[in-house]
Amino acid sequence: MRSKAPQAPAISPVSIIKRIGSISTADIISVLKGETTALHVKQAFSTEVAEEISANFSVSTGLKQRKDGVPGDYVGASHYRKDAATYFAEAENARPYVEALFKNLVDPVRAIFSALKRELHNQGIELRLARSEHGQANVCRAISWSGSGTFSLDPHDDVAQVLCAGSGYELSSVAHNTVAALNFYPSMPEEGGNLRLWSHKPTVADRKLQGVEATGYPYSAAYLKTVPCREFQLKAGDIALIDGGFVHGVTGQSGNGKPRLVLNSFFGFARADLVLWWT
Repeated sequence: MRSKAPQAPAISPVSIIKRIGSISTADIISVLKGETTALHVKQAFSTEVAEEISANFSVSTGLKQRKDGVPGDYVGASHYRKDAATYFAEAENARPYVEALFKNLVDPVRAIFSALKRELHNQGIELRLARSEHGQANVCRAISWSGSGTFSLDPHDDVAQVLCAGSGYELSSVAHNTVAALNFYPSMPEEGGNLRLWSHKPTVADRKLQGVEATGYPYSAAYLKTVPCREFQLKAGDIALIDGGFVHGVTGQSGNGKPRLVLNSFFGFARADLVLWWT
């Protein structure tokens, strides 16, 4: 009996909004509800604020190197491949270092969090940081990816790690809705470091077949070969918000020696009346 040829990944329709200037809560909610796949806002926060955050990151005493197989330096905490007790303890310990990234500045991440909280509250929906008895999440984490080659961050999806977060987390239920990934870019290299988004939203079965069931990372070039993709050319001061269920990655970077620095948060509906926010 002939073995079946591997099935080509299903192509999912992609809807993208591009803007210049401030980000609107209506656009954010549109991604949150799965109506828009990606939002790219250019010049969303000032270059002065971007430079100040980048300088604070480079001298932070809370700077750490990732040791979970995804190369990069970071300030803050990531729930990726960690149990809830470890993650929330790390988030509590990292809080002063995350706050210090914005010292004497109007924090653009918290500004969006607060505006969205007010807007959702008007709709009878609570927005808050994810929490447990061990502490609560920070509003963002700062990461400088350092992978080399075609991608500085390999193609992946953000749903698997939420779905398989494990006991002690209240955020697993968000995986059944849209896991939104919000990225602010305080610093970008001259070339590359772009966000690439494939028109493919893997299912649990897809992830099983690719051997990335618990992590959603990484998808191979061979698997994605037939899938159309879009690339977002990012500059310092830009914001990108995507449906993290779609496969996405970061292209290799070169040029002026400036690091690619991203402030990242995740959020999504845990229930119809509750949106959780974490890192």
